[in-house]
Amino acid sequence: MIIRTVLTTPFIDQKPGTSGLRKAVTVFQQPNYLENFIQSIFNSLDKIKGQTLVLGGDGRYYNRQAIQIILKMAAANGIGRILVGCNGILSTPAASAVIRKSKALGGIILSASHNPGGPNGDFGVKYNVTNGGPAPEKVTNTIFESTKTISEYKILDAADIKLNLPGSFTLGIMEVEVIDSIAPYLELMQTLFDFDKIKTLFSLGSFRMCMDSLHAVTGPYARALFEKCLGAPKGTVKNGTPLEDFGGCHPDPNLVYAHDLVEVLFGENAPDFGAASDGDGDRNMILGRNFFVTPSDSLAILTANAKLVPGYKDGLTGVARSMPTSTAVDRVAEKLGIDCYETPTGWKFFGSLLDAGKVTLCGEESFGTGSNHIREKDGLWAVLFWLNILAVRDKSVQTIVQEHWKEYGRNYYSRHDYEEVNLKPANELMDKLRLTVENLKGKKYGYYEVAYADDFSYSDPIDGSVSQKQGVRIGFTDGSRIIFRLSGTGTKGATLRVYIESYELDASQHNIETQQALKPLIQLADEIAKIKEFTGRDKPTVIT
Repeated sequence: MIIRTVLTTPFIDQKPGTSGLRKAVTVFQQPNYLENFIQSIFNSLDKIKGQTLVLGGDGRYYNRQAIQIILKMAAANGIGRILVGCNGILSTPAASAVIRKSKALGGIILSASHNPGGPNGDFGVKYNVTNGGPAPEKVTNTIFESTKTISEYKILDAADIKLNLPGSFTLGIMEVEVIDSIAPYLELMQTLFDFDKIKTLFSLGSFRMCMDSLHAVTGPYARALFEKCLGAPKGTVKNGTPLEDFGGCHPDPNLVYAHDLVEVLFGENAPDFGAASDGDGDRNMILGRNFFVTPSDSLAILTANAKLVPGYKDGLTGVARSMPTSTAVDRVAEKLGIDCYETPTGWKFFGSLLDAGKVTLCGEESFGTGSNHIREKDGLWAVLFWLNILAVRDKSVQTIVQEHWKEYGRNYYSRHDYEEVNLKPANELMDKLRLTVENLKGKKYGYYEVAYADDFSYSDPIDGSVSQKQGVRIGFTDGSRIIFRLSGTGTKGATLRVYIESYELDASQHNIETQQALKPLIQLADEIAKIKEFTGRDKPTVIT
């Protein structure tokens, strides 16, 4: 066994974001770039000798090469055992499930989530801790500090390992177990949902579904679940073969990038139910026939109907949402008499609440929903949850949503994304907003009066950690909100996200087109932030 110690120098741009380190593929392909970051992960962990790690990715370009490098570095750094998905593939939810089931020290997940793939696309690496969730800030900060001082990394001189079939191998003295990527996840889903009830829904022949996996990681999982286990007709899963470049598509399940699915659900002879997931399988979009369910409404409806699902029949301990997510779930939580927590964007903020048993369900407006079964958001879990509700209630998606609005009121909600904005003016816009909000309380803008305005700061109720500058929020006396935030998941420039929300209790006003209903607030958002002036953009890149 020959372990090489390779001299290196730091890269200045390896600070992990809300979902690990994401860069263009060409950046990761620089000599020592990936190796520096992986060694920094190992350097930041205590007592790694002999420990078990989980390793896998979403199959995007550079996944195969990176897996082999990481395996050899893990062996050189004394890791005792690695569980790696067949062909290096593990969806992010499946990886979380395997980490938890195997009681591993943690896992390394290779994905840039919903970002494009291919040689000119993006790649990403993130470390998940032993609870199966993304590393908290104290861990990612330690990793970042190591990247700034790293001078060498260790790697084993060895041939690549064949990952095409399950089996056991040795790499140096490290055990490598190539595992079935799908089976552990499928088994977990069977403990949560009424598969027999859902099978009956499909067997009747009158219910039709379309699942678009966008040539990303969920294709094989979706086929195993829906077509093999639940009896959906072959062809229910579209774009189900994972491709390194996602077929040239953008694997982001929203109304813009999942346009083929939208055309099917809003076209002639549309199926009853549609869903899509993203690059690594942790996001979801839900559609009914000629009907779009916002992620915020989806979280609220899952919460309201949780007792219909076997895994949640005893009720929920609480729910959590990211701050930009609409307050629709708050109203459900209030009626159920459970706590509702508001956290910054980033799934890692839900981890401590889940571990402490404070919440059962959680979600983000960015098409992410999940529960205490793992510590990641979970796209196919959300689809199964909806199928279980549909099977029990025997009503259409649209009817279920509209009945929910009638009971709780409707939160009109939209997110406007200005992608790849020059970073300097984007930061200047946010800096000016932070100064502006200090004096906004009580100010009137026509019909709207500001009830509160601040730069959101979060104190974790479990570990006491504080996260500041999490987004500028402006709340009005009628329950409306405007929120401004720079996203940390892109790799080019900055993405300015503007979230607009208004609340309508009157059922006769529940069928207004969303952008029309929000038009006064959309105009007000531009007036307050001067978006066009700072970004030079006349309109958003994406509206969801």
